[in-house]
Amino acid sequence: METLEQTVKTNFPVTGMSCAACAGSVESMLQAQPDIISAAVNFASSSVLVEYAPGKANPAEWKKAIQSVGYDLLTENMETGLEDHQRAHYAQLKKRTIWAVLFSVPLVVIGMFFMNMPYANWIMWALSTPVVLVLGRHFFINAWKQARNGKANMDTLVALSTGIAYAFSVFNTLNPGFWHSRGLHPHVYFEAAAVVIAFILLGKLLEERAKASTSSAIKKLMGLQPNTVVRIAADGRETVVPLAEVQVGDVLLVKPGEQVPVDGKLVGGKSYVDESMITGEPVAVAKEPGSEVFAGTLNQKGSFRLEAAQVGGATLLAQIIRKVQEAQGSKAPVQKLVDKVAGIFVPVVIGIALLAFASWLIWGGANGLTQGLLALVTVLVIACPCALGLATPTAIMVGMGKGAENGILIKDAESLEKAYRIQALILDKTGTITEGKPAVTGEAWLSEEDRLMYSGAFLALERESEHPLAEAVVKQLQGITPEKLQHFESITGRGVKGSALGKGFFAGNQQLLEENGIRIAGALKEKSDEWLNAAYTVIWFADTQKALAVIAIADKIKDGSPEAIRQLQDMGIEVYMLTGDNARTAAAVAAQTGIRNVKAGLMPDGKAAFVQELQRQSKVVAMVGDGINDSHALAQADVSIAMGKGTDIAMDVAMMTLISSDLRQIPKAVRLSRKTVRTIRQNLFWAFIYNVIGIPVAAGVLIPITGFALDPMLAGAAMALSSVSVVSNSLRLKLSTI
Repeated sequence: METLEQTVKTNFPVTGMSCAACAGSVESMLQAQPDIISAAVNFASSSVLVEYAPGKANPAEWKKAIQSVGYDLLTENMETGLEDHQRAHYAQLKKRTIWAVLFSVPLVVIGMFFMNMPYANWIMWALSTPVVLVLGRHFFINAWKQARNGKANMDTLVALSTGIAYAFSVFNTLNPGFWHSRGLHPHVYFEAAAVVIAFILLGKLLEERAKASTSSAIKKLMGLQPNTVVRIAADGRETVVPLAEVQVGDVLLVKPGEQVPVDGKLVGGKSYVDESMITGEPVAVAKEPGSEVFAGTLNQKGSFRLEAAQVGGATLLAQIIRKVQEAQGSKAPVQKLVDKVAGIFVPVVIGIALLAFASWLIWGGANGLTQGLLALVTVLVIACPCALGLATPTAIMVGMGKGAENGILIKDAESLEKAYRIQALILDKTGTITEGKPAVTGEAWLSEEDRLMYSGAFLALERESEHPLAEAVVKQLQGITPEKLQHFESITGRGVKGSALGKGFFAGNQQLLEENGIRIAGALKEKSDEWLNAAYTVIWFADTQKALAVIAIADKIKDGSPEAIRQLQDMGIEVYMLTGDNARTAAAVAAQTGIRNVKAGLMPDGKAAFVQELQRQSKVVAMVGDGINDSHALAQADVSIAMGKGTDIAMDVAMMTLISSDLRQIPKAVRLSRKTVRTIRQNLFWAFIYNVIGIPVAAGVLIPITGFALDPMLAGAAMALSSVSVVSNSLRLKLSTI
């Protein structure tokens, strides 16, 4: 078995699929290939997500295997190839549908109102033949290809039902005496065979249009990059070049109203850039030399020059598109059950149809054969694995696209489904609830002499520290010459220690000083208590004997944090704040944000242990962090959510990534999950209930009770509508607010 690091995942377009059973056939054929580790077919997007080892992959063999069962795999020019195929397929389907309807309308008129006119059967035979044998020939071709490989799909059902109805009608037209001699009337079902094909083609046409809308979010993201850019040469000359020719280090000109073509940094000019298409935040962001900009964002005000840092597939936009495509192609856990049902659906339906035919033949009396044949055809027509196959992936595709439009990237369908069940949500304090940009707001030394003598040692320690708060101290002490350290050591969860000027020094929290028996003067302790009560973080500086200084650092609470926490609690989710900071600072932040559950003074391992504690209480736990510092707790949580800005976000670590650092995105993500799962359940309910009710009615169970018999033409219309209704229900997600 190849390890995850040795494999890659690629989405390949698949053409020719007509139902969920087709998707199952493609999937099983690919999974049988020795160089493929896993394959997941998405019927709604006509694609397959293949995981394979690049060095051993043989796409030509995959293509051959898929073609053997009547489909095709596009392995070259995938994006344009699929679009060209879909465009041509839609145009051809539209043409076939129009002709099928034109032939079927007079057929229905004759079959219903002029059955006794001279040569009625011969005229209907002439009208139905082009529909069944020409416009519907692909049903028979595909059914034959499936049968050769021991498989069956929706094409099998359509070919059997219309083929039997057509062949039976031809026999009765040519040999009416066979039935007259037995005292029976030779019925014909030319109109049923043709109208069923016309309805199925019409349903497929509507389905294709609706399915195209489910991927509109991806198309919108793909359309955010311009085709050409203005490149500025070293001598200042401007030339228009294709986007594909841009290299890292190139300087590009972006004018007002233009989309940013690549990720990079401003090297000249100022402007405001609308980043809402990536972050979901509506307010334009000010940009000046040194600021980062991202591909797909919109320049609003002035012109600026940027130096390309990431181009092509390495841009943030390209990563987002790739992640959303992979997520849309993934399968929700519930889909596994649906796939099993779809896999046996067609054989079971054929069995039910034959059973219905045999039952009417044995117990149906004089009309048993006619009624049995009608039941056989109607059962085959009304059974629809398409609705089952479309129920989950269409909702997933729309949900993922909706998330991407709002700056919410969801790793896969399983993550989306898990987020629906979140009961407890854990927030890190620094950088999650707060802005993560700490600044020194107060400084107190034991004496002025100590400040002059030892501030250089304090600066030297903090320069070596990797703690986020150290940067604020370094900024506060700028202008002072740092001392040379003879020794430095980081103490996890406490601070740092080192030696300079021939003696030892400590910088960190009060616990570090207490553990080393360091005295704290009353004046410094009072100042510390005052700052702690004001929700500041306090950092101590000491030598081996006594505390020399105390510094107060404030990290402003984000504007949206209190509102986000209130929304989450209103949704019935318990919100916890975990922090390595002291209890008083944590309590002050909790009071300002409305958080009821706080754990302070936690080491990194303590956060993961707390996640486990909640999980032992049978709670579904979500952890929100930056994806790096909180990696242990994020890995332990049932749902991990990474927050960040730009390319620093840990897309591969978390199940959900919020491109914006606004906490209000989390309630949005949970609401999106809930709405998507609700849509999936609605789709599956209607898909299952349609078949559970429709198939027995088609078999004729109501005839002995009420005398009602379902006509094959109505069955064809119902089958077409079932798929369209499922896709349409999924598309309602696009119109909803989250």
